Amino acid sequence: MSSQVQWSSVDQRVDQDDVFSQRIREQWTDQLGRRLDILIAGCGRDGVLDVGRHEPRVCGVDEDLPPLRAHAVDRKDLDEVHLGDLRLVPLQPRTFDVVYVSFLLERVRNAELVLDRLVAALRPGGLLLLKMRDRRSAYGFCARLCDRAASRWLRRMLWRGLSPAESVGPLPAVYEPLASREGLQAFCLTRGLMIAEDYSAVSGPARQGPHPGLVGAVCRAVAALSRGRLNGTEDEIAMVIRRPQNHFARLI
Repeated sequence: MSSQVQWSSVDQRVDQDDVFSQRIREQWTDQLGRRLDILIAGCGRDGVLDVGRHEPRVCGVDEDLPPLRAHAVDRKDLDEVHLGDLRLVPLQPRTFDVVYVSFLLERVRNAELVLDRLVAALRPGGLLLLKMRDRRSAYGFCARLCDRAASRWLRRMLWRGLSPAESVGPLPAVYEPLASREGLQAFCLTRGLMIAEDYSAVSGPARQGPHPGLVGAVCRAVAALSRGRLNGTEDEIAMVIRRPQNHFARLI
């Protein structure tokens, strides 16, 4: 028994939001116009999808942390919101046509268990659209170091000084092994999922804030000190992952 996982070049750099929106439109067309059920996991941060005129039912889940709660309850694009322990929030199997995981896996513990629950909530033939910060990027390394070594007030001060004013945070930086390209590839291989598209990008909040040159220089220096183990440029991974229609599609 073996599985096949297909992915495209990580060097492709496109607007992932446009790609995700196009894949959702294709999913709607493939279902002959039936209403889509969409789950946004990580709804306490930015995670808005352009669904056009299709008017899907959109639910959101996230951890129950003060900055996330404040953002999630203010959103007008969600029909339903559940906040709490993501190992326990109510998710019925085979309920959603699209699951969008938006910068969630790098900041939660038991990330593999959480992702297993999200995949189980996906209908056969459904789409898993995923964005996350890369554990093997210099940016991710710096975020982990700050989370572990800096006091809460120092982290808050750095966040306010380096990130855009509207950014939600600071949030935990856990970065379990799943929060990497290799971790996701192994996860998909063992679950019979197919990575259809795989992209890299630069999107860390501190790299979009008032001092992007300084943050970029720090990331490049950290990458150089790591002797190539860390990526000093891109910090985001985005993937389009498909759940096969047939449970036995993983068999060759």
